[in-house]
Amino acid sequence: MFTQIQPAPRVYFLPPPLPPDYPLLRRHYTPILNSRSCRTSFRRLRVSNCLNADGGNGSSRQESEESTAGREGGVRRAYPYHEIEPKWQRYWEETKTFRTPDEIDMSKPKFYVLDMFPYPSGAGLHVGHPLGYTATDILARLRRMQGFNVLHPMGWDAFGLPAEQYAIETGTHPKVTTIKNIDRFRSQLKLLGFSYDWDREISTTDTEYYKWTQWIFLQLLKRGLAYQAEVPVNWCPALGTVLANEEVVDGVSERGGHPVIRKPMRQWMLKITAYADRLLEDLNDLDWPESVKEMQRNWIGRSEGAEMQFSVVDIESDLKITVYTTRPDTIFGATYLVLAPEHVLLSAIVSDAQRKDVEEYREVASRKSDLERTELQKEKTGVFSGCYATNPANGLSIPIWVADYVLGSYGTGAIMAVPAHDTRDHEFALKYNIPICGVVNPENGSLDYFEKAFSGEGTMINSSSTTSGLDINGLTSKNAAYRVIEWLEKTGNGMKKVNYKLRDWLFARQRYWGEPIPVIFNDRGECEPISEAELPLTLPELDDFTPTGTGEPPLAKALSWVETIDPTTGGSARRETNTMPQWAGSCWYYLRFMDPKNSNALVDKEKEMYWSPVDVYVGGAEHAVLHLLYARFWHKVLYDIGVVSTKEPFQCVINQGIILGEVQYLAYRDSDGNLVSADVVNDTGNFSQESIPEEKVVKSGDYFVMKDNPNIRLIARAHKMSKSRGNVVNPDDVVLQYGADSLRLYEMFMGPFRDSKTWSTSGIDGVHRFLARVWRLVVGLPSADGKFKSGTVDFEGEPSIEQLRCLHRCIDKVTEEIEATRFNTGISAMMEFTNAAYKWEKLPKSIIEEFILLLSPYAPHMAEELWSRLGHSTSLAYKPFPKVNPAYLKESTVVLPVQINGKTRGTIQVEKTCTEEDAFELASLDSKLSKFLSGKSIKKRIFVPGKILNIIVLEAPKVKVSQR
Repeated sequence: MFTQIQPAPRVYFLPPPLPPDYPLLRRHYTPILNSRSCRTSFRRLRVSNCLNADGGNGSSRQESEESTAGREGGVRRAYPYHEIEPKWQRYWEETKTFRTPDEIDMSKPKFYVLDMFPYPSGAGLHVGHPLGYTATDILARLRRMQGFNVLHPMGWDAFGLPAEQYAIETGTHPKVTTIKNIDRFRSQLKLLGFSYDWDREISTTDTEYYKWTQWIFLQLLKRGLAYQAEVPVNWCPALGTVLANEEVVDGVSERGGHPVIRKPMRQWMLKITAYADRLLEDLNDLDWPESVKEMQRNWIGRSEGAEMQFSVVDIESDLKITVYTTRPDTIFGATYLVLAPEHVLLSAIVSDAQRKDVEEYREVASRKSDLERTELQKEKTGVFSGCYATNPANGLSIPIWVADYVLGSYGTGAIMAVPAHDTRDHEFALKYNIPICGVVNPENGSLDYFEKAFSGEGTMINSSSTTSGLDINGLTSKNAAYRVIEWLEKTGNGMKKVNYKLRDWLFARQRYWGEPIPVIFNDRGECEPISEAELPLTLPELDDFTPTGTGEPPLAKALSWVETIDPTTGGSARRETNTMPQWAGSCWYYLRFMDPKNSNALVDKEKEMYWSPVDVYVGGAEHAVLHLLYARFWHKVLYDIGVVSTKEPFQCVINQGIILGEVQYLAYRDSDGNLVSADVVNDTGNFSQESIPEEKVVKSGDYFVMKDNPNIRLIARAHKMSKSRGNVVNPDDVVLQYGADSLRLYEMFMGPFRDSKTWSTSGIDGVHRFLARVWRLVVGLPSADGKFKSGTVDFEGEPSIEQLRCLHRCIDKVTEEIEATRFNTGISAMMEFTNAAYKWEKLPKSIIEEFILLLSPYAPHMAEELWSRLGHSTSLAYKPFPKVNPAYLKESTVVLPVQINGKTRGTIQVEKTCTEEDAFELASLDSKLSKFLSGKSIKKRIFVPGKILNIIVLEAPKVKVSQR
């Protein structure tokens, strides 16, 4: 199992330093950056300086820049990556090297490694995307070589809003755009040499795929886990459509800036709440980052408390407001109630005098998202309903307020407000002059409850009533809560309740480009599932994808498709015109990869039992909650109906860090045009920003300053890559200039895999030079015309003990670091080995072959080419990965201190089995020690093997010279 390392807080890493003895000369490179447009132009870069290092101090394999620069058409290349990478990509594709057969030896161990489903956008990949893909590819290649059956597939989460928006703007059918984008993504991934089994490629838009997405929906419907409800949605009257939350910014549409309101509409819902406890409990057995598991726990939000009823006073009907609280012990401190603006009873209880104010407030609240309403930092707002309720604990009448910080979707949509012991309630009470009554005394003394709310536990005070018969004074908060719940249940005023923040999953979209929902509505308006034999229910062809303006989805325009026959009665019926959300297809794709061509079942049982669960699942932390939660929900439903054999889909989840754009250095100028240090800039002055080229910047302590004026401190920052910032780096350009292996290696070398890192184009030179050195180590120097020979250098002799030790230290380190996904330190180990190999007089073939196998998961193109040149006729993809021999990890030499007359004068390196005579001989030959022994008689030697050698010498007598 792979070691799960918790990600550090957002720390941005520059590329790590190369080993101390690694020859490196930085090429001066100025990134083309400014505040809004900092796109890096790779066509301005040259690789001419990537070969400016020699082979190491005292190396017998000296190299010079001029002698190692391969040429072709005037372009200097460190090694012929432009020839070998296409060659081996063609070979892998033609021979289907990485195809996982349908029929496999199930007695062998399996390894299922999966990347989170990418959405094929029109922009294609940027260099941030291959980070996770390279990591999973290294793991897949390692496991193949270790004898595992490996499943490493790729596919496309291709339904979604962007393609539909593009269709609306251009009239291009989403299918056309999607196919084009998939082709682009696929070609880019193949360019990087990833070992995917392309025979298993799937797309959520393929009818044979979404046939089974629809089948799963029907199973949910059969079990009462899919239902319809009136749900508030983001409705934009100007655009005539429902908008997703991410399309609404500050209450207006992202496109056009039109007002958006919350409007109830009929929606399909999935009852994920029925699985809340299982989703929570089963997290404990997963090898996931604790941060991700905690995010899921918080999203599910299980809490224990009580529901209690407050009777509304001064109205004719006997209305009661039910509230949920996690602190029933504080019931005597409730001085007002708060209803959500969308609460169903609000219209019935609001007074005539307050009705206009309440309706205006509800209108404003309807334009806000749930996130905006519950943001802790925002100022609390509300309006009095004009009505009161009775606190059942003390019989006092307390006002009923309306406030948007309470959500109708959580709990009961109403709360009892205890301002002395809740921060939000306290802030609200102070603003609207509502009484505050403290009922919990902290253990360390009393508090001024008007100054600050105390939300902790303590001893109950002011909590007794002869009218209700409830007395909890003097009890601890915990015991008081139990007593209040007993009293509520005994008096009929409430009950114990477990509540969840988790809401049922809104599963409908008013879009065209999505999976059709496989139900019809008969002439009585009743919903009926279509027969499973009729699946897939395919999307109709449409030319007009624009919103209808009425709230009906675009599919409503396909009248010949919508209008159908009820197979039960023969009467008229209508198809559902909502479509499924993009989440649907990505909830179960990992199962289809196991058996992608099966037309009779979602997945073959035997194959599912062998491959499940996914062993390693890699993707961004942005999917830590919803995607993983929805996939787990569907998987548990499939487990319950016998489709899958495991309770969880993904055993190990790893979140890779973000690759940020290149660091941008900014200086400030004052109104006179003078440079000003960033540490003295304030908001009141008139300052402008200016982008500073990298070569004019130097680091000084913790800061960056101007090289020619260190008193001017600069701002250094990096942003997430995006087209709007102009800092996107296209991997195709990097491959053109450096090769795919260099890009792969650099992304792994930049820093810890799970942490955010900053892209540096100049940083790729170091790993490119490393690969060039490996190439020359095996192939040799180029000829006078700059071309490399087709074979290799001459390899000589059997490996020495020291060479074997060097190799096995590298094997041990690289294997350990890949297993722990510490890829950067594995690369460092291979760099150290290369440095050592350049110093050897003789280069044994067996040592080099093992090293090439070590390199192959990281740089597969070069490794395949060198393996072939060493005389092997088949790919190394399934060759056994080198295994460490622990015997070679044991050091056989020690550093032995040497004393002369009890005083340490130096050290010598000796074998652990060294004898006293051998140790003395080595000490006598040592240039530093010999001067203390020359011409002197040895009186005695004291030798402790492996510890010390003390040589006692007779000092020459000192002769006194008389003075006259």
